[in-house]
Amino acid sequence: MSARLILIRHGRTEWNADGRFQGQADVPLDDVGRAQASALAPHIAALGPVAVVSSPLVRALDTAREVALASGVDLAIDPRLAEINVGTWAGKRMEDAAAELPEFHEWLRTGRDFRRSATGETATEAGARVAVALRHIADWNPDGVTAVVGHGLATRMAILNLMGWDPPTGLALSGLWNCSWSVLELRDRWRILSYNNVIG
Repeated sequence: MSARLILIRHGRTEWNADGRFQGQADVPLDDVGRAQASALAPHIAALGPVAVVSSPLVRALDTAREVALASGVDLAIDPRLAEINVGTWAGKRMEDAAAELPEFHEWLRTGRDFRRSATGETATEAGARVAVALRHIADWNPDGVTAVVGHGLATRMAILNLMGWDPPTGLALSGLWNCSWSVLELRDRWRILSYNNVIG
């Protein structure tokens, strides 16, 4: 028996294009993001998911609806798949975060984890939350394929969690592109079958 998860990052938003932290702010897809989701859907459908599970945030949910429609399967929502909570950094840019936290760029470069604003989560906390959801999804469909639509940082950190890697080791993995997909398999252990795939 093996569970296979197709981990999808949502399509582009205006805040993505503008370099702003989104976190759990409910920012919709922009025109590019909607086109990305529409183009992605048949590629994911060809991988044979029996269900689609999505973060409740609208950018993920609208991406997931395209995938579910193309795949002819049900769509479920799991709040644990939401993006990292960046607290008061939502809507701000990296330079704003660096003004508040002078070590920001150095800690990113070296893989040191830190809280995203005083009221937000650490990347490790977000990854652990999403990893719990992914384990439950794999248990629910232990011998099939499930598409899971989420977010960039939280999903990448969940992959590290499942693989047993710490944040500095995770620097070997690039950030996830909008409407990319990665495939993980759980057999005797978690394995990454492919990572950060994009159309074209």
